[in-house]
Amino acid sequence: MQDLNNMLYFAEVVDHGGFAAAARALGLPKSTVSRRVAELEAGLGARLLYRTTRKLSLTATGELYLRHCVSMREQAQAGEEAVAQAQAEPRGTVRVACPVTLAQTLIGHLLPAFLERYPAVRVEMEVTNRVVDLVQEGVDVALRVRSTVEDSGSMVVKNLGLTRVLLLASPQQLEREGRPKTPADLQTLSTLAMSSVDGRATWLLVGPGGQSFQLEHRPRYTADDLETLKYAVLHGTGMCPLPDYLCRREMREGLLVEPLAGWGPPPNIMHAVFPSRRGMAPAVRRFLDYLGEHATSEGLYCPQ
Repeated sequence: MQDLNNMLYFAEVVDHGGFAAAARALGLPKSTVSRRVAELEAGLGARLLYRTTRKLSLTATGELYLRHCVSMREQAQAGEEAVAQAQAEPRGTVRVACPVTLAQTLIGHLLPAFLERYPAVRVEMEVTNRVVDLVQEGVDVALRVRSTVEDSGSMVVKNLGLTRVLLLASPQQLEREGRPKTPADLQTLSTLAMSSVDGRATWLLVGPGGQSFQLEHRPRYTADDLETLKYAVLHGTGMCPLPDYLCRREMREGLLVEPLAGWGPPPNIMHAVFPSRRGMAPAVRRFLDYLGEHATSEGLYCPQ
């Protein structure tokens, strides 16, 4: 195996356009750098550089090999950076954007313990359902709950787990409108939704054995806030898909029930998005790690 330092010296010579400049950057004698690159070529059995008194240029083999040398150097630098960040005490401000319902339930329970663990860290959280431009608004992490992460663009995505979504109604509504026996019977029940197009909405429902059913309906009431919709479901206004972490107590007490057991929307993905892993502040890294470690304890699950 080649001496990895020789690979580094070769990359530095190319970057600096010559042995003298590379030697100055490395703090080594020019003769040492020249000798080590020659040793690299000898070990490979291939010429990497064309040398003249005026010009230094890469051979075709050198161009190919340089890519690997540069990658090795970048990985080594990233490793040093990761160790330095891991050893540094997290401090400073973490700016977070979080949807309203998620902040009021899962994240609201997790943050006090995180701040207690890292006393030098501050968290500034904007609780909003709007889509945040992280780079433009200076946000470190945006938390999202969606059916897919494919709309995250160039952002880095950290998957935190899945949230179960249940189709729920009140017992009073089912007594009034009838309890369905098949997915098609669900169309006879009043519905609520977060949005509609021209007064109509469509839900994809998944049942036993992976069966699926598209429920097309006209919601009686739309609101872009899940807590608000939950109140209406409890009142018997209509049925609605709700994340299980929002309504566990009501389900335990029988205030909310599944109108058709085993049928409901597919799970959503709770995830964090952020601009880049490179140069990430230790406080932000610890925040993401903390969420990854503790999200499942608050009701998210990871498929096996």
